[in-house]
Amino acid sequence: MTFTPDSEATSEEVESRVAETIADNDVVLFMKGNRLMPQCGYSKRAVALIADHVDEFETVDVLPALPEYRAALSERSEWETIPQTFVDGEFVGGSDVLAELEERGELADALTTT
Repeated sequence: MTFTPDSEATSEEVESRVAETIADNDVVLFMKGNRLMPQCGYSKRAVALIADHVDEFETVDVLPALPEYRAALSERSEWETIPQTFVDGEFVGGSDVLAELEERGELADALTTT
């Protein structure tokens, strides 16, 4: 995998992909890297927490268009950092929120889809 700092994806293309991915998947994690190769500790932590409770979930690597993804996601979640988790189209949180939910024994319920 190569990282291209200057994205060829437009803001509109990224916004469309974000909207479609959230609509088409029960659980989706927008992260740096992918499920098999997270590229930051927070993304790795989020993948592990979700995988403890959910077998099937989508991941989207935001690195190829980081500024565009950050803008598109923050409009939906009002959250500026990556990773971001959405369940049934609703924003749940980043890795810290997932960890807090896990500590309180609430993560499994938060990841349950209807």
